[in-house]
This record gives sequence, structure tokens and C-alpha cells, in this order.
Amino acid sequence: MFILKSYLGPLLMTFFISMFILVMQFLWRYVDDLVGKGLEWDVLTELLFYASLQVVPMALPLAILLASLMTFGNLGENYELTALKSAGISLPKIMLPLIILTVLISYGAYKFSNNVLPVANLKLVSILHGVKETRLELDIKENVFYQGVDDFSIKVRKKDPSKNMLYDVMIYDHRDRYARNSNVTLADSGKLLMSDDKKFLKLILYNGVRYDEKVGLEKNRRNTQEHLFRTDYFDTQTAIIPLKGFDFSKTDETLFKHSDRMKNLKQIYHDLDSIGREKDKFINNLESRSRSFYFSKIRHKTQRTSTNPGSNRNFSEIDSTTAINIDSIFESLSNSRKQMVLDMTLRQVRNTKSTIDERMKFIERQETNIRRHKMELHRKFTLPFACLIFFFIGAPLGAIIRKGGLGMPVVISVLFFVAYYIIDTMGAKMAREGVWMVHQGMWLSSAVLLPLGIFLTYKSATDSAIMNSDAYVIFFQKFLGKFKRKKKWN
Repeated sequence: MFILKSYLGPLLMTFFISMFILVMQFLWRYVDDLVGKGLEWDVLTELLFYASLQVVPMALPLAILLASLMTFGNLGENYELTALKSAGISLPKIMLPLIILTVLISYGAYKFSNNVLPVANLKLVSILHGVKETRLELDIKENVFYQGVDDFSIKVRKKDPSKNMLYDVMIYDHRDRYARNSNVTLADSGKLLMSDDKKFLKLILYNGVRYDEKVGLEKNRRNTQEHLFRTDYFDTQTAIIPLKGFDFSKTDETLFKHSDRMKNLKQIYHDLDSIGREKDKFINNLESRSRSFYFSKIRHKTQRTSTNPGSNRNFSEIDSTTAINIDSIFESLSNSRKQMVLDMTLRQVRNTKSTIDERMKFIERQETNIRRHKMELHRKFTLPFACLIFFFIGAPLGAIIRKGGLGMPVVISVLFFVAYYIIDTMGAKMAREGVWMVHQGMWLSSAVLLPLGIFLTYKSATDSAIMNSDAYVIFFQKFLGKFKRKKKWN
């Protein structure tokens, strides 16, 4: 119970610290998409909640590593670990309660990765896509054409924010797709107001003129064009312009639910089977169609049939038990027929190659989709296993270095976690690109760190002086002494 109490406090503290740092990293990554969108607090709260769930796979292993380092470092620094060993309790027995707790945490991490994380990813992507589609607040700058309103370009020479007035206004109406820039409005001044729900724009113009040019084709024998001009002068003109995209709306989740990151194990296994069957069926179809363009031998059976009684032509099929030599048939043709056969064959081969290349792109996309699904399948197990590995690295290492607090343990934890993250990213990249097998790339980081955890646990259980600087000084002194004696004898 004493060990558990010593461990749970640092674990919770480091977990929430890691979560906070990773969420801040997430916000920094998407800050350009969030700033100036006028998002409500409930939208931001929901976004941060799902972002926090998404970073759990990174925060949990780091928290376990740091907490185990701090716990056993504090026990070693306060000589409590030495007292427990003096009482005949071995290090594995001291670690046993925390091993059981870590196994339970790993099982919970698996359940979280399989059931909660796919839903969190789907919700987060839906919100982020809606945020990215939301436009910035209406901000018309002086002497610059503003393109934020659909089908309109607005330019003003001067603005008076205190009176909400615009001066020397120029507006291009692009709603006519076939006659762009044919409708222009000029005004001495105007007001631009937006409705509270940001769905409509009220534009009031004063002392202006509107030029409208429409081009119509007069369908006569000469296909001449008739240009129609219209000029309207006004003292006051009010227009209501509908706005789209200025209000936030969450994107439909069905657009993203087929992604590999949004599925649990059952869905991944089902989709892997479906995609594999579709790919194999497509490959078999492509193979059968490709073979129809090539042949090496032709065998025929003897059968002579006559045509209609009034016809002098006979159609016969050659019966032969021997293979026909294509080269000899080709050499028997005239030069013009040879050239015709070569041109036809070359055209046929090019068409076949183009068809195969186009269909191979579909097969490559299917293989990439299969690899991504397999990566997500393995990722659901690498997270729990990483929790176990980091515990078996942090606990014995803390017992060896005997330094508690947030100083040395933080430095060591960050170094180990950065190494793990780099190796894991490299392995995932190799697996995604098909350079390595998926299981090799996804389990690379675990395969590298697992022997290190076993080594540190063994050294800590045997009270090895692996982190004692004096032991290394003595080792090098002995090595240099042997080297000097060997040189003296020579």
C-alpha cells in the first residue's frame, strides 16, 4: 500500500501535466485555423475535450515513465528502498504491486484505444473540418479588393470605424458567370452591416451609379453579337446579400467514418477482409484480361465446312496436333502486311499497358488502404505494451540513479520518450510506405526498448553500479593499466 500511495500521486500529476503540454501543442498547430472565427465557448470546449482524448496515447506512457522514475528515485534518495531490501524484500517483490497496477492500466489503455479513441478522432476531425470551413470575420481593408463575400468584390478608399462608414465604394457583381465584371456599382459612401446571425449582409449605398453590361448572342445568319448597356443613378440603394460560411457548423461525421483512425478492432477486421477480397477480385480480373492479349501457341482441330450452295468460298479450320510457329507465319507475309501487323500489335500493346497502369493505381490505393488499416490494428496493442515497457524502464532506472523530484527524472524521461517517438515515427513511416512489413514498422520501437527494460530491471535487481561514475573510472583505469603493460612488454 505504501508503494501504491507513493506511485499514484506522481502518476496523476505527470499525466495531467503531459496532457496539458500536448494539448497546447495541438492548439499551436491549429492556431491559424481557430483565430478570428468567432467560435462559441461550447465549440472550443468540445474541441479541447476531444483533443485531450486524442493525446492520451502519447501522454499515458510518458506519465508512467516519469512517475516510476520519480517514485523509485524518491525511495532510493530517502534510503527507503535500501531499508526494504535490508528487510529481505527483493526489488521485483517491491515492484509487484505497481506491476499489477500497470497491467490494469495497460488493459484500460487497450479498451480506450479500441472503443473511445476512434469516436474521439471522428468527433475531432468533424469539428476541425467545420472550423476550417468557417470564414474569418468580415474585415474590409482600405484600397484592397475584399473577396470574402461570394460572387462580389468590394473595394473602399477610406473607412470610418467610429461611424461605420465607407467612402468611395466600388463593387463588382460576379453572379453572372458568363459575363464577369459586367456589373459595377460606384458610390460616394455607404454602410455595411451584418445581421446578428451572420447570415445576411445589409449594404446601404449613397449617391452612386450602377453600370450593367449584358452580352447576348443574336441568333441570325451572321451570328453577330449585340451589346446592351444600362446605367442607373441613385441617391440611396439598399441590398441584402446572403452570406455562407461565416457561421460555424460541424461537418457531417459520415464523411470521415470510413477512415482507419475511426474504427475499432471489429470494424478493422471486417473492412480488411472486404478490401482484400475486392483487391484480389480486381487482380484476377486484370490478369485474365491481360492474358487475352498474348498467345504463344495455337492448336486447331480439323473441321471442314462448306458455305451456302451459291457461294464459291469455303471456310475451314485447320486441325493440327502440332503447334503453329508464329515466326514462320509472320515471315511468310509481305512487307506491307508485316508493317500493318507490327503497327496493330504496337497499338494494342500500348493500349494494354495504359489499361494496366490505370488499374494498377487502383490496386496500389487498395494496398495503401490495407496497410493503414493494419497499422491502426497494431497501434491498438502497441499503446498498452508501451505502458509496460516504460514502467520497466523507469522503475529500475529510478532505483539505480536514486534521484527524485522533477529534475533528473524529467530529463531522463524526455530523452527516452523522444527516442521512442523518433523510432516509432520512423517505423510507422516505413510501414505506411510499404518499405517494411506493417508489424515490423509498428513494433520497431517496442523491439528496441524492450531489451533495454529487461537489462535495466536485471541490473537493478542485482544492485549493479551501472550509474555509479566511480565504477566507470575504475574500469577505465584497469583498461589503461593493461594497455600500458602490454605496450611496455612489446
